[in-house]
Amino acid sequence: MIVKGKTFKYGDNVDTDVIIPARYLNIAEPEELAKHCMEDIDTDFVQKVNLGDIIVANKNFGCGSSREHAPLVIKVCGVGCVIASSFARIFYRNAINIGMPILECDEAAKKIEADDEVQIDFETGVITNVTKNETYQALPFPAFIQGIISSGGLLKSLKERGAGC
Repeated sequence: MIVKGKTFKYGDNVDTDVIIPARYLNIAEPEELAKHCMEDIDTDFVQKVNLGDIIVANKNFGCGSSREHAPLVIKVCGVGCVIASSFARIFYRNAINIGMPILECDEAAKKIEADDEVQIDFETGVITNVTKNETYQALPFPAFIQGIISSGGLLKSLKERGAGC
């Protein structure tokens, strides 16, 4: 699977309350909830993001609460991948569980800038910064995690395999 898009760049410790402010968690529909994605850190994010665009951040992306709403709203907005130097472990797990592609790559996180055009090959883990003509190597997911992501999440993957969920 390959994703290509422009980047939105953020710093360290982007927490789940910035990704989706808690004041909106009473909204049940993911599409409605996603209208507030990143609004406390980037008020125009929802208006600017296009299908396949990529979020790039530094250390500890997704820290804070354990709610699945954070990766869910990013996915519903059409973001093709989040690249960061590191992720909060619960965000990492939640992202995989809902089929949201994420990659840890410190070099890419440091060198990619806002509005760069980036292409990601998930099979190889190669991140290509088309704007700067640079490549960075992330560790690709093992085949079973790639299967979860391409199925749209853990539960969908289990259903496809006939695991009775």
